Amino acid sequence: MRISKLFLAMATCAGLAACGDNTGEQALLGGGAGAVGAAVLNSDPLFGAVVGAAGNVLYCKTQNTCR
Repeated sequence: MRISKLFLAMATCAGLAACGDNTGEQALLGGGAGAVGAAVLNSDPLFGAVVGAAGNVLYCKTQNTCR
């Protein structure tokens, strides 16, 4: 059961995570993915949103594939 929850969380995050056109959109998309992933894993959605937002902004700023 735990593996299926982990797989669902990873699939949800992969589907929601994307670079936005600006830093605000990047934070919003990453935060949404983090909150949903945390909720699926029965963790703190607020913490997941913070980590997701920071992670997506950092990723988008360091990769050449994002704007």
